[in-house]
Amino acid sequence: MRFCITFLVLFAAGSLLAGTAAPATPTPPASRYWVTFRDKAGQQFRPGTYFSPAAQARRRRQHLPAADSTDFPVRPDYLARVRAATATVTLVSRWFNAVACRATPSQVARLRQLPGVRSVTAWPEEVLVPAAHAPAAAGGPLTAADRSLARRQTASLGAPDFRQARLNGRGLRIAIFDVGFTGADRHPAFAHLRRRGAIVATYDFLRRTPAVYQGGSHGTEVLSCIAGRLPDSTRLGLGEGAEFLLARTEQMHREKYAEEEAWLAAAEWADRNGADIINSSLGYTTRRYFPEQMNGRTSLVARAAELAVRKGMLVVNAAGNDGDDPQWRTVGTPADGDSVLAVGGIDPDTYLHLDFSSYGPAPGGQRLKPNVAAFGVVIAAAPGGYVRTEGTSFASPLVAGFAACVWQQQRHLTAMQLFARLQESASLHPYFDYAHGYGLPRAAFFTRPTPAEAPVSFDIVRQDSVLAVIIREEAARIPARTLPLFADSVRAVTQPADPAVAAVGQEQPHPAAPASAELVPATPPAYLYWQLINQAGQLLRYEVLDVQQRAVLRVPLHLLRPGYAVRVHYRGYTKSYLAP
Repeated sequence: MRFCITFLVLFAAGSLLAGTAAPATPTPPASRYWVTFRDKAGQQFRPGTYFSPAAQARRRRQHLPAADSTDFPVRPDYLARVRAATATVTLVSRWFNAVACRATPSQVARLRQLPGVRSVTAWPEEVLVPAAHAPAAAGGPLTAADRSLARRQTASLGAPDFRQARLNGRGLRIAIFDVGFTGADRHPAFAHLRRRGAIVATYDFLRRTPAVYQGGSHGTEVLSCIAGRLPDSTRLGLGEGAEFLLARTEQMHREKYAEEEAWLAAAEWADRNGADIINSSLGYTTRRYFPEQMNGRTSLVARAAELAVRKGMLVVNAAGNDGDDPQWRTVGTPADGDSVLAVGGIDPDTYLHLDFSSYGPAPGGQRLKPNVAAFGVVIAAAPGGYVRTEGTSFASPLVAGFAACVWQQQRHLTAMQLFARLQESASLHPYFDYAHGYGLPRAAFFTRPTPAEAPVSFDIVRQDSVLAVIIREEAARIPARTLPLFADSVRAVTQPADPAVAAVGQEQPHPAAPASAELVPATPPAYLYWQLINQAGQLLRYEVLDVQQRAVLRVPLHLLRPGYAVRVHYRGYTKSYLAP
């Protein structure tokens, strides 16, 4: 923040004129602070009164205590003293036994002397100019390509398997934190939700009102990727049987710390109201943090998300749209949290990482981010109809709906057990990389009998100067042809650059795809994935190859230091070579 200070110098030939009043000293502006208290001594708490029946049931299912110290209220005497000593209190957090407030420097000095105050920390606030933004266009007629994409965005995750098993998230409660849900109370895509009263609570944590059907349509698009329908009843997401809590926590095109406070307040509200899953298609990055702070411990929202998981909620978050930003590239927060399921975006046409989807790892070496991936280009409901839009904001709710179906089937799982099972179900597991994570979650992993292990599809052969990967003959047959042993066509898969995608939470409609997209299958091509890993488990290099020959890869041995590993994945089979 820049401070402009104007010095007023008074010149007089003699003394000041008698009777002229001295100018008043301006009052210093109030800034935002975070005040943490020492204890909750003497506080009484009745979980059965405070928590909804759904919240109590969630804790019982996961063998969690009915309440812990973080659920107890802030001491009213501590809170009253802060209110009396400051300009205003903007948030009271039970979870962190703290308040956010606005105070002048002199008030801050008094705050630090109050009984029970552990710390008073400046809560930086930078007012930003709204980003350039074109209003979202009303949805036009859906093309054949749009309808194909609408089917494939769920079919890619195994929608037919879930439908056959009658899994649609019934019995689950999903909280959505977003910028607003304009039109969602009237859009025909959600008529089935309104008929059964599936939106059980709403709250705008910025304006402090239950009215959330304003502020922006991004939340409407996100909700549709969990539970929306096209006019022909095509499902746009997998969790249409769930109940929903809609929270407005973000102001469109501004990045203020107040929105992190709103995220925390919404998380405590979601906990109290029985949320099983939180979908947060939001992320905070540049202008607020440095990339090295994306460690799951620095930001308020990352710490709030971790605590939400401890209370039995699965937190699903968009990885971010900064993959093609050379100044950032990595995931934002709260996707950086270890216990937060970060979802990256893949291209519906190639099934490969979209350039804008943020990469991992978050700082900390071998930490895996993103965890899984889903389509980052989707058909979504928006005011006036439907739009083709792109961003990891929409990959995240696709996975949140998937998670609701799995939890409906396996209600005994804890939040972190579900987290692990979602990773295990993904198409590349146990292979992963910092672009795709473990890949696309697969419904068949949960709905079909335990499949046999994938057949061996390649061999890793050490030769004189290279480590060679050779596709086995029985795995070399693809439709219409058999791979030659050698060819000149092996190449890394690349994609044409697309226009930059706005920050997560601020994505815009995408131009319609050509009609040929109708022919794209709902299953990924058989790519070969490989990576080079050092002794600490960090990926030094990873690549996706379009397999056009059996002798598909040669890694020079001089790259393989002792303890380094080469890991390869092809057609469901993963194998590693450890350098001696």
